[in-house]
Amino acid sequence: MGHNHSEEKALIPIYTIPASTPKFPLNFAPECARPYLELIRLEKPTGTILMFWPFAWGLTMAAFRVQTPPSRYAVKLAECLIGAFLLRGSACTVNDIFDRHVDAGVERTRNRPLPSGRITVTATYTFLSMQYALGITFFCFTVEKLALWVALFQLLPLFAIYPLLKRYTHWPQAWLGFAMNFGFITAWIAMTGLVDVPLLLTSVTACWCWTMLYDTIYACQDIQDDVKMGVCSTAILFGEWIRPLLVCCGSTFLFLLAVAGFINKQSYAYFVFSVGGTASHLVWQYFTVDLDIPRSCWQNFNRNGHLGWIIWTGLMFDYLFSLQII
Repeated sequence: MGHNHSEEKALIPIYTIPASTPKFPLNFAPECARPYLELIRLEKPTGTILMFWPFAWGLTMAAFRVQTPPSRYAVKLAECLIGAFLLRGSACTVNDIFDRHVDAGVERTRNRPLPSGRITVTATYTFLSMQYALGITFFCFTVEKLALWVALFQLLPLFAIYPLLKRYTHWPQAWLGFAMNFGFITAWIAMTGLVDVPLLLTSVTACWCWTMLYDTIYACQDIQDDVKMGVCSTAILFGEWIRPLLVCCGSTFLFLLAVAGFINKQSYAYFVFSVGGTASHLVWQYFTVDLDIPRSCWQNFNRNGHLGWIIWTGLMFDYLFSLQII
């Protein structure tokens, strides 16, 4: 009996952690499915929202430029939301595969499915392959030509490279800035068939600055654990200079939003609501976030998902005004 008891103990995963009450909507899912839904962060929608906004902004600016009928715009906007969901889910899954040993040593992530032993690496690879297959199929049916290649580039190599950079450079957020925002290019080209280099370069750089801002704040949650585990980030690199970095990123973001609006010949609604509203929101963020408190950083990260509504509202007013709908 003593020998069997020892064997039973040996089967327990080294990082096993008592399970907590599942968050909504995981509490409605079968227990066997929950680890897979946690891999795609179904219970944390902010990442999908942040992935969706560049799609939505690019699509709406394109619809304004070429006077797209509202019915077609609505269909394409729904496709953008689905695409963002698929991209974000696969990105989180591949990130968790690479980071499973690091996550085990970080308080905030140690109960994720892989480090907690609730799912195997083989099962995760299989799940990731299914997500890639679904993503490729979806984009093949919804976009074509150059827009398709841009979408596949974002789906496959961009997010697979990001987790590796945390080990070798303090600038993984810079790469994430490209990975998160390629949807702007996909949506613009899919709607217009045009490659407007000045507009696309300006807009994606603006979005890059925004990602640098919110993901540096996000990284502040884990500074102590990341240093211990040998993980790099802009939050660690800049240290006491994080706030000046945030001001620089936020100011450049605002300036480039205005330039993009000028290039696309947006009207006053965009500059008042999108640019002016975003400026007010960023100032509010700056004065309310406490970078030393993880909960405050997480709250601020979520607020950047809300910020997307401000930019989209101005773009929608312009689009609907141009069609003489309002």
